[in-house]
Amino acid sequence: MTDVRVTHIGGPTALIEAGGWRLLTDPTFDPPGRRYSFGWGTSSRKTAGPALAAADLPPVDAVLLTHDHHGDNLDTAGRALLPAAGTVITTPSGARRLGGNARGLAPWSTTRLQAPGRTTIDVTATPARHGPPLSRPLTGEVTGFALHWTGQRHGVLWISGDTVLHNGVRSVAERLKVGTALLHLGGVRFPLTGPVRYSMTAAQAVELCRLLTPRTILPVHYEGWHHFRENRAAIERHLASAPTEVRDRFRWLPLGTAADISV
Repeated sequence: MTDVRVTHIGGPTALIEAGGWRLLTDPTFDPPGRRYSFGWGTSSRKTAGPALAAADLPPVDAVLLTHDHHGDNLDTAGRALLPAAGTVITTPSGARRLGGNARGLAPWSTTRLQAPGRTTIDVTATPARHGPPLSRPLTGEVTGFALHWTGQRHGVLWISGDTVLHNGVRSVAERLKVGTALLHLGGVRFPLTGPVRYSMTAAQAVELCRLLTPRTILPVHYEGWHHFRENRAAIERHLASAPTEVRDRFRWLPLGTAADISV
């Protein structure tokens, strides 16, 4: 199995179909308009709904949940999907909160998805930090995921999670060969904390991808919420001056339409 299908549903939410598995990242299916609190005086309004309704999804085998405590990564409708998924893979603290079918992974630990007639997929948690140094007590625990299976030609499929660029993320380039990078961008910030960012900017993504050298870069988490401060147009403006070997590897997925990705 060398190819996967990825459907970007909106925000951080994507359906990954690989080796007979359907994996859903960060389920967000609420309609637009609602304001969500993120704690410590921060909040944001959802400005766009999902490209696919939750009812239109095929059965989901596993949810890859980078964190459970922010509504732009797990909203009310997304949370309602979790019991029907075979497995929810998330942070250790998230698994304790969710219970049930949730598995918690500490950074660089691995769990396995296996079933008769399907490709076995190893899911490894990768470091993520949802803000500046020392912000974890405020922003909470977050994780990325690296997906590995036999037959990948270009390297693992890596999901960054909501993170800024820091040494933990740089270590992904040192420890893994990344073929496809699903990057959470958006340059998140809030009026209360001024210029402080809580997810990667385009500039950080370019710097990181120069280290990772992935074959394909798939941006997500850049539109659909008021606190996402770098939309596609802003990212593309920055990419215009980026090195060709990075710029040409960005692939914008059409919302709601499955795209085949060579892995």
